[in-house]
Amino acid sequence: MAAILTKLGNTVIAGIVALVVMFVIVGATAGGGAFDHSWWNFLFRYLHVLSGVMWIGLLYYFNFVQIPNMPNIPDEQKPAIGKVIAPAALFWFRWAAMSTIVTGLIVALMNGYLVDAIAIGFTDGGNSTPIGIGMWLGAIMWFNVWFVIWPNQKRALGIVEADADSKAKSARTAMLFSRTNTLLSVPMLFCMVAQQNAGFVGFGG
Repeated sequence: MAAILTKLGNTVIAGIVALVVMFVIVGATAGGGAFDHSWWNFLFRYLHVLSGVMWIGLLYYFNFVQIPNMPNIPDEQKPAIGKVIAPAALFWFRWAAMSTIVTGLIVALMNGYLVDAIAIGFTDGGNSTPIGIGMWLGAIMWFNVWFVIWPNQKRALGIVEADADSKAKSARTAMLFSRTNTLLSVPMLFCMVAQQNAGFVGFGG
């Protein structure tokens, strides 16, 4: 067990093996055709949730742990955060955001509510208002990650050349848009859960 848990790669591989075992068990007991539409729909929904956990988890790490505690870290120790921890966290952060948005669009397409959700329910496709609002909030958050937070973090962390004033301004911009995403995540997650619980506060789906 120690060999599995002491190396992250081994832990991830073990998790994937456990996932495959769960797929076999669930597939054998749930009935239905293997690799049919329902199977792929379930797989992409699972990947969507998994990606979202990584994305929002890192968003909350930045806003509830790293940013508030940076002033308490001695100056001589701060480079360890800026040069090692933050770049690694930002890598997983931005690609988890990409995976979340892509798998979410695939799930919406497979379930036939993509157009209605984008139109926030104002079509004849059914009541997709909550998921539509959630998808738009998620899209705004994804845009902020890739086109505002990441470019500014590259300057703030010295990944690309920038003078001291530019670094300071970029760090503040990245922080403000990260806080914006934290704000948006609260109603976004509510909309996602509301859509899955038909009839809750008047929402259908």
